[in-house]
Amino acid sequence: MRELKRRNCQFVMLSPEDSWDGIWLATPEETVQSKGGIPVIEDTVEAAVERAIQLSRGFSSANQLVFGIDPGPRPGLAWLADGQLVGTAQLENVSDVISHIKGLSSSIQHIHLVVKIGDGAPLIRDRLVNECIESKLEVLVVSEAKTSKGSRSQAHIHAATRIAVQGGKRIASMRVIQVGEGALKEIKRQSRILSGGRVTISSELAMSVALGNLELAQALKKA
Repeated sequence: MRELKRRNCQFVMLSPEDSWDGIWLATPEETVQSKGGIPVIEDTVEAAVERAIQLSRGFSSANQLVFGIDPGPRPGLAWLADGQLVGTAQLENVSDVISHIKGLSSSIQHIHLVVKIGDGAPLIRDRLVNECIESKLEVLVVSEAKTSKGSRSQAHIHAATRIAVQGGKRIASMRVIQVGEGALKEIKRQSRILSGGRVTISSELAMSVALGNLELAQALKKA
């Protein structure tokens, strides 16, 4: 219900004895017993809701599925099916991005999938590029020069949407992650912001965050 509300979907709750000729979600056991519906468990809530939304819009499949990513500590994500925007999300952790894409892509039948990443935030950008390559996903890097328009509260989502519709340079080889002092200082600054000024993580923990071995929230717990 929380995910349906987050996606601004209208819905009704049904009892097992109710009949329904529309789109419905239930436990895997209930969908088997009733021979229909979209099965959903806690780990697949977002993908199941995405599938329900696509079916309600008449999307059963797409030729091309495109994901746009605005890289940053809280990445913006947008996805398009055959050029039509079908969803957006603001993610809390960089480590969630690729698994989120895999989950969403499993809910839409498609022939071709491509991931487009903005060229800002170099450390996070290159980390995501490498994760895409490791997951055998086609990945392009897109200039963010004209992607930052829109309201501040939705800036990352608007940027991700613009990244998704632009052309970019295809990346086929792993990036070497280079961490400079400036990047470490920025991660430390973000740690102070996230902790309300109470904690500044060490250079060692900042390096672990930069390399993707820890999320910033995890580093704060270790500080």
